[in-house]
Amino acid sequence: MKYSNLKRIIPLTLLASAATFMVAAAAPVTDLNSSSTSSGTASSSSIERLERLINSRNQIQLQLQQQLDGLSEELSEMRGMVERNSYELDQMLDRQRQLYIEIDTLRTAKPAVTVTTPTDPSDKSTGAYATDTNENQAYQNAVDLILKEKDYEGAAKAFKDFIAGYPDSVYASNAHYWLGQLYFSQKNDIEAAKSFAKVVSYSDSNKRADALLKLGDLAQRNSNTAAAKKYYQKVVTEYSESTSAQTARKQLKNL
Repeated sequence: MKYSNLKRIIPLTLLASAATFMVAAAAPVTDLNSSSTSSGTASSSSIERLERLINSRNQIQLQLQQQLDGLSEELSEMRGMVERNSYELDQMLDRQRQLYIEIDTLRTAKPAVTVTTPTDPSDKSTGAYATDTNENQAYQNAVDLILKEKDYEGAAKAFKDFIAGYPDSVYASNAHYWLGQLYFSQKNDIEAAKSFAKVVSYSDSNKRADALLKLGDLAQRNSNTAAAKKYYQKVVTEYSESTSAQTARKQLKNL
């Protein structure tokens, strides 16, 4: 009985020992593989995350650089616009001062309607007056629209009507000049040039030097440097001692 039981117990013990050995031996292999896989996955994930961060940073830096380049370009354009506007404002103020000077000159030397006629009616120099009272009054009315009423649009129409009604008037060159001044102030450069060119055609006009100067200003305003130089030099050559010549010399230095 005891021997029989011993024979059954020994195989069972051996079997149990073998099973325990197999389980114990297999466990470390399983844990090692699992740890190695987890470590490899974590390492790969960290590298990918780092690469994404680097790529993201590079992309942000590129975008910031592009924005800075764009802002720099816009700033340069704005600086150029400010400088150009400042130059144009200075030119406009200078032209306005010249206009006021011309108006003051005309105010002090304007013709009176009641003045007696000159001995030579054909004389078109300063101090000549028309024999026609209506002609004198029409011119005086146009001048008053500038000096008294400050109605520049009305003055432009009045001077055009005067020129149409009295094309051979002793005031014709002055009328063309003031019409040109009004167009010039309105930046109607084409009509201004026509009016000033008409003044230049009067070789004995006391406004001829000023008209040549204005033609130079018009050319300069329209970026025609060669034409501007030509007109300014003509003023200097033909009217060297005049105030217009002094202004022309300054303009020539700035070209």
